[in-house]
Amino acid sequence: MSNKNKKRQGVVYSTNPDFEYSEGENEEETPANGQQNLKIWLDRKGGNKVVTRVAGFQGNAFDLAVLKKKLQQACGSGGSAKDGEILIQGDHRDKVLAALLAEGYSAKKAGG
Repeated sequence: MSNKNKKRQGVVYSTNPDFEYSEGENEEETPANGQQNLKIWLDRKGGNKVVTRVAGFQGNAFDLAVLKKKLQQACGSGGSAKDGEILIQGDHRDKVLAALLAEGYSAKKAGG
């Protein structure tokens, strides 16, 4: 498959002669940092591992990945981001809260 067709995932073939592929129209706008209400949870995942979960992010995947990278650097830990949630390995709720507040997000600890 050529590089130009890799961008068109999900479209295989169209019999419509007037069909025009549109790229990126489904991208969601990310609200300003102060309009985001993020909650920080402590979860246990498989193997009884503890992770810090940041939930409630609204916006596109690129902005979520940028925020994940900033939180990983603030905590000195690994993590992942998917479906509006960021998982940071380990119990870093205080560091994550401080980093989010420094970035201007509206964040608070949730759960027990």
